[in-house]
Amino acid sequence: MSAEATNPGAPSRRRARARIDIRRLGRVALGPTSRDRLPDAIGHVAEAHRAHHPDADLTILRRAYVLAESSHRGQMRKSGEPYITHPLAVTLILAELGAETTTLTAALLHDTVEDTDVTLDQVRTQFGEEVCFLVDGVTKLEKVDYGAAAEPETFRKMLVATGNDVRVMSIKLADRLHNMRTLGVMRPEKQARIAKVTRDVLIPLAERLGVQALKTELEDLVFAILHPEEYENTRALIAADTTEGDPLGVIAEEVRDVLRDADLAAEVLVRPRHFVSVHRVRLKRGELRGTDFGRLLVLVGEDADCYGVLGELHTCFTPVISEFKDFIATPKFNLYQSLHTAVASPDGQVAEILIRTHQMHKVAEAGVVALGNPYAPTEGPEPAVEGERADPTRPGWLSRLLEWQESTPDPDTFWTSLRADLAQDGEITVFRSDGGTLGLPAGASCVDAAYAQYGEAAHGCIGARVNGRLATLSTVLSDGDTVQLLLAHDSGSGPSPDWLDHARTPAARIPITGWLATHPESEVRTSGGQPTEPRTAGGTAAPAPPVAHSGRPAVENAVVDLPDATVRLAGCCTPVPPDAVTGFAVRGGVVTVHREECPAVGRMEARGRERVGVRWLATGDCRVTLVAESFGRPRLLADLTEAIATAGAAVVSATVEPPSEQRVRHTYTLQLPDAGGLPGLMRAMREVPGVYDVSRAQHPATA
Repeated sequence: MSAEATNPGAPSRRRARARIDIRRLGRVALGPTSRDRLPDAIGHVAEAHRAHHPDADLTILRRAYVLAESSHRGQMRKSGEPYITHPLAVTLILAELGAETTTLTAALLHDTVEDTDVTLDQVRTQFGEEVCFLVDGVTKLEKVDYGAAAEPETFRKMLVATGNDVRVMSIKLADRLHNMRTLGVMRPEKQARIAKVTRDVLIPLAERLGVQALKTELEDLVFAILHPEEYENTRALIAADTTEGDPLGVIAEEVRDVLRDADLAAEVLVRPRHFVSVHRVRLKRGELRGTDFGRLLVLVGEDADCYGVLGELHTCFTPVISEFKDFIATPKFNLYQSLHTAVASPDGQVAEILIRTHQMHKVAEAGVVALGNPYAPTEGPEPAVEGERADPTRPGWLSRLLEWQESTPDPDTFWTSLRADLAQDGEITVFRSDGGTLGLPAGASCVDAAYAQYGEAAHGCIGARVNGRLATLSTVLSDGDTVQLLLAHDSGSGPSPDWLDHARTPAARIPITGWLATHPESEVRTSGGQPTEPRTAGGTAAPAPPVAHSGRPAVENAVVDLPDATVRLAGCCTPVPPDAVTGFAVRGGVVTVHREECPAVGRMEARGRERVGVRWLATGDCRVTLVAESFGRPRLLADLTEAIATAGAAVVSATVEPPSEQRVRHTYTLQLPDAGGLPGLMRAMREVPGVYDVSRAQHPATA
């Protein structure tokens, strides 16, 4: 298979022209040059670069090309072309996306340190610290194998390099795109292996960096290699559509007329869908209509004009309201901004329309590449950043990935979490109670939102409000929800294994798994340690056992024969000092302590379990679960929590059952500084208007 045979064709004239230019690079790579002008080989790069940066100084590019060409001289690609054509092609790809001069310089040199005698010190001396940093970052990625065994550590290093400077990943993505374009010289099995890694990791990373131009072409190239039959069917559908008229072109002309009459200056373009996009639409809708092969793109000057265009379109056409999305007010996690809508023509054709400014379009196509040098000084000749690099353009998800890899020493665990995160299909935006926003994958729960907002502090999350209503942590969030996370005041709270059932993001799963590994659930050794708060399957905190004597319950000599026994205070009756208590030995050498009047005691004895004598060492701080029965009224929850706080207790968790016949049941797990204050706390709660009973919790328990 030739290199061209693996290429599914260009979705746009610009990409076709880019490939023609790249083929010419092989013929002119060794062409004439002089001291005062650019080598012929990088004329195309210079032209593309000046289109985005008219005042760019090209001198450094000339010097970089001279070094790259001389160092790679004599090396050939498997396609038979001089090796210099590869860094030239990578640089051209980035130049067309609008990358700044430093990135292009590093792209020209990105293989020199790996494949030639050029050293990093030489690069630093001739081109400066920034270029050296980028070349070093790309070189580190190239030194690791892409085999299955090496994948976890490979991509850990890739993310570390990317996190320090997103331009490293930009060069890597352009490098992979050119290699994919010329993959036809490889054996079919190697093509498939490289295509799968590209599909599973590099394409999702391109999506998250917002580099749509690279992402869409990579998708088509992978599609052609891994699914040749589906690709050929899609190619035939697109080819056949070109002979059946131009319904999108007709609607585009109508849109131009409408906007012209409204005195709105706008550019209206027909954007053909790329191969994978057409394939997805066909799977979703079955038979394709003429308008399904592309979308309309409306480009305007200012943000306000976007909404003006939207108003005119919805006034003059029939809008499909379910297709409307505002990614200007709430940008996507990868910096993407646009208004999405769809309108129906009188004959039933539906056209999808994207509305954005020219700047938004630049960022939508090139993502972080279009943002230039994030470390360039804002004023003065000195560098703006010294020491640790702080990238103001780095997407939040990337910062989180870096935190995960630092807190996850096991590469396989990190790799599994990374793959799961990259495989997420779709994203929702939820609003925080403080006015901020969170970008989460579709299907994310309140657990995910808690860790996205608070990091490891979310270990103390005890509940949430979604759109103003109390909700369990297992609640699945929808796009546009407002979420308020409720945290416990004490540091002893922690997640339970049940939370993993509701966590979709590595940001939640990794810290939860790490916490559970160091805090066995609800178990405390007699040698010390803090209990883990048990929780219900719904994600809210279940009754947690209290503790005595500085947080540690003690057992009498009944358990002398079990010196290493683990003591668990039963969640069914939540004993606290000075309750009369008894214990039972259960599986694994665990002794469970119950209140004497607990119904579980009778069941245990009926099954032949022998009692174990236990006693309290002291009446120290403790936890207790109380149930408040009340009539429903406004501000009841606020008044109850105020009474609890006034009595000196801290709310560890709280659940409110749905009202039944105007009656409401509140269940609180509370931390008391002294068990002696329990009677006074219960009296204070009973005095709250509307509350007619407060009692200790009695829950069904398995023996």
